[in-house]
Amino acid sequence: MEEIEVFADETVFRNDENGYTVLVVKSGKTRVSAVGIMPPIAAGEKLRITGEWVEHPIYGRQIKVQGCEIEKPTTLSGIEKYLSSGMIRGVGPATAKLLIKAFGEETLDVLYSTPEKLQDVPGIGPKRAKMIMESYAEQAQQREAMVFLQSYGVTPSLAVKIFKQYGENVKQVIRQNPYRLVEDVEGVGFKTADKIAASLGIEPDSEYRLSAGIKHTLMEATNGAGHCYLPREILSAHAQRLLGCGEEMIEHTIDSLILSHALTAQVLPGEDGEQVVAVYLPLTYRAENEVARRLREMIDAMPSTMATDLGAQIDELERMEGVTFHPQQRQAIETAVKSGMTVITGGPGTGKTTIIKCIIKLLSVGGEVALAAPTGRAAKRMSEACGMEAKTLHRLLEYGGEEGDFARGQDNPLEMDTLIIDEMSMVDIFLMRSVLRALVPGTRLIMVGDADQLPSVGAGNVLRDILDSRVIPSVMLTEIFRQDEKSMIVYNAHRINRGEAPRLNAKGSDFFFERAASPTDAAKKIVSLCATRLPQFLGLDPVRQMQVLSPTKKGECGVWMLNQLLQAEFNPAAPHKSERVRGDMTFREGDKVMQTRNNYQLKWKKEGVFAWEEGQGVFNGDIGFVTEIDTQERTVIVQFDDERIATYEGGDIDDLELAYCISVHKSQGSEFPVVVMPAVGGPPMLLTRNLLYTAVTRARRMVMIVGREAAIDQMIMNADTRRRYSALCFRMTQMMSL
Repeated sequence: MEEIEVFADETVFRNDENGYTVLVVKSGKTRVSAVGIMPPIAAGEKLRITGEWVEHPIYGRQIKVQGCEIEKPTTLSGIEKYLSSGMIRGVGPATAKLLIKAFGEETLDVLYSTPEKLQDVPGIGPKRAKMIMESYAEQAQQREAMVFLQSYGVTPSLAVKIFKQYGENVKQVIRQNPYRLVEDVEGVGFKTADKIAASLGIEPDSEYRLSAGIKHTLMEATNGAGHCYLPREILSAHAQRLLGCGEEMIEHTIDSLILSHALTAQVLPGEDGEQVVAVYLPLTYRAENEVARRLREMIDAMPSTMATDLGAQIDELERMEGVTFHPQQRQAIETAVKSGMTVITGGPGTGKTTIIKCIIKLLSVGGEVALAAPTGRAAKRMSEACGMEAKTLHRLLEYGGEEGDFARGQDNPLEMDTLIIDEMSMVDIFLMRSVLRALVPGTRLIMVGDADQLPSVGAGNVLRDILDSRVIPSVMLTEIFRQDEKSMIVYNAHRINRGEAPRLNAKGSDFFFERAASPTDAAKKIVSLCATRLPQFLGLDPVRQMQVLSPTKKGECGVWMLNQLLQAEFNPAAPHKSERVRGDMTFREGDKVMQTRNNYQLKWKKEGVFAWEEGQGVFNGDIGFVTEIDTQERTVIVQFDDERIATYEGGDIDDLELAYCISVHKSQGSEFPVVVMPAVGGPPMLLTRNLLYTAVTRARRMVMIVGREAAIDQMIMNADTRRRYSALCFRMTQMMSL
């Protein structure tokens, strides 16, 4: 890290949304570029910049800014240059000369302390004086806020977000209760707020701190681990560790939060017959209750059974399609057609797609059938398999503009007779609530999925809870049908699910294992396999048709490190490729990338048959390729698998990650011709049987595992997946008994 004193010469680019700036600075006759998050800076200002020197492949040597302090210009020429820069609305070169003439070296002090004096300057009327005062005050406030926040260790980019949230009140808000940042500003975690609070001298047993820490613990459990609630004793224990406070103090604060309705508590039956006090975030509690209530309403409004000649209709379908349904498959078809709600679950190769196609043909005769899935990739796969359009659930519900706000709901319901949802294991409690709100009671709902896969990324365990409740008719498929003599993928997937070791490297197989002496060796072999060996053997595009999946984010075989290695192999830096740096990650034109959170505001366009289709909303798990980077406008254009084209500006880029390697969790709902996965050991909480099962079932043509047999055995033996605290099953059975 180096510190330099320079003068601002020219702002080449600035994004006011996130403060990202490309600034030309000079020291003597030397001019260099400084890039990074900075407050508004005008030409002529003296700067003290802290950063690192880097060599850009196109723009040459530049300093990557980590911190920036601004000193007001003190000379008349410096003040005039600053005022003439155009940064202050209403002030150009001519007005700058008027102000200098009137106030001399005190000009900036007048603007800051006694701006009303501007009205006394000949040629500046009341309207322009007001404009100048407001513009200068706004800049001064932002600068002060940036300096104030950075003095407490807040990064420049986060400081910009915080200032945009609170404006001129930022100091007052943070000094009173810095823990508000956790709930008000996305990207601010409890540890950041806690660090600021400690710097401000806020006591460790402050009511603000205890309340924020307990709510943070519950939010982490919901958003990070997928729990709908935590048992009170677990919440208390985790909060004690986080806050370093005694049990009595934590318990008292939990009581206060429940009494003030900041948290919701309910007594539920526990696994061992004893009662447990479940503590919820109110939003999650309401969602879980609403899903149970709406499912009950759907059950009560089940449509009448179709014609009694259903068996003959299925026989006719068998004759037309040239197939013979197994009794399990036939039972699933009959249950789905006769019932208002049905769950069909089973592993790979058990015929779920065949069943869906049959159900569509039977139900399309009497009404409209719609298909949907949680992700774009899953919807696309469903469309190809069933021969009709399938939409993502977000698109089906017509996202309407604000986060979580869908145009389709109980006041504007979906108009269809049957909705079939695939990949139900990915649907969380909040998305399920939105779906049920949009369905008219009496609409037939058929839910299809694999309950043995990893549960949803979001809160809840919807598919498993519905199955366990036994309230909704369900059929579990266990017979394997999609299996040829040479394929081992489906065979091994079911072996893994039963807790048995897969058969590796069988002659003529499509399921392979390659030993690696260490994680470093495994990473090298994965790059070699993807770059040359597998593409030559299979004749596939290594980037578009092969996918590396990793169980972990960190480590030599984690997502982050493998992405760096694979990017260097498949898309290295070159003079003709524009780049965009974000933190430790560099994006280049041609890179494979993934959206990492739901961004409901991001606009996209898609070329249609007659005209461009436009919309908004890009969602967690969407994969695409960087087609263009505009280094002047600092925009990144991404084309996703379903042909949507989105332009990323400002802070939107923070939602992108490289996707040469993705986590197994992020791969849910997707299928790839070839899956390559490291198995090198790691934390037991991450390396589970259902994670391995999920990874293997993503492959259509080949699975290649690299690492140690012992690591595979570790995952297969680890069937004790972390329990998700959810009470949907209890609520459904309770409501049915009323």
